[in-house]
Amino acid sequence: MSAPISIAFIGLGVMGGPMAGHLARAGHRVTAYNRSPERADKWREIWAAEGLDIAFAPSPADSAPGSDIVFTCVGNDEDLAEVTTGEAGVLASMAPGSLLVDHTTTSADMARSLARSCAARGIGFVDAPVSGGEAGAVNGQLAIMCGGSADDLARARPVMEAYAKAIVHVGAAGAGQTAKMANQMAIAGVLAGLSEAVRLAEAAGLDVDRTYEAISGGAAQSWQMDNRWTTMTKGEFDFGFAVDWMRKDLGYALAEARRLGLAAPVTALVDQFYADVQAAGGGRKDTSALITRLPRRVPEEG
Repeated sequence: MSAPISIAFIGLGVMGGPMAGHLARAGHRVTAYNRSPERADKWREIWAAEGLDIAFAPSPADSAPGSDIVFTCVGNDEDLAEVTTGEAGVLASMAPGSLLVDHTTTSADMARSLARSCAARGIGFVDAPVSGGEAGAVNGQLAIMCGGSADDLARARPVMEAYAKAIVHVGAAGAGQTAKMANQMAIAGVLAGLSEAVRLAEAAGLDVDRTYEAISGGAAQSWQMDNRWTTMTKGEFDFGFAVDWMRKDLGYALAEARRLGLAAPVTALVDQFYADVQAAGGGRKDTSALITRLPRRVPEEG
């Protein structure tokens, strides 16, 4: 872990809130900002009960002065532009020599554009999307894929270790976001197959717990199987990474594939399956709710 420094953290969602808390527990001086006052109040109460001294700023720009590193973890390209290069964005008040680390999942173009804006002001930049879901954020076990210069990452790495289990430098600015696209494409494909596997086991009248035990020790094993098989069979989806956010991420991935002249037929198909889940009112459910598209068949007697 690094020596204590001054940090601003913008975006206190299900990922950002726990991450900011880890930074404060590591001894850093943290100033936080969230666009929704209600969510800010929620974290204010949680941290106060824990005895964490985290200040709150009225705007992104007000959080940044004096900060060695500013972290952002918001929703999409437009949200990130608002809190960085917007009228009350952090870049206007960040000092030359400071560092911006973005944990938002965005387009690669957004990351490259923000890197150029930072460089024009003498500010370092790392695009650092994360994987591991809410549980990974809460437990400080996130996988972080990073784009940017080696020097900028070297400054960010010991600070990010407060909530990371793995930090990998993938390449130049935008490379972290492209790696996250690959991550989401892989997850989408696995969940589609897992959904069909669960429904097959149910329709055949198999004991689903025994089926999981039988197949999870072999080549079919995955994080999604280990963490979602049981909840999918129970129809529990009120947790985890929302379908709405997965569709946003898959949209970036499909756009980048088109830019590179690539076909991504499986990703495109699963994206449409998720559109069906959204249309049925499941946009805020966990991504494993993909299984709800497939009706459960009760095995026939005899």
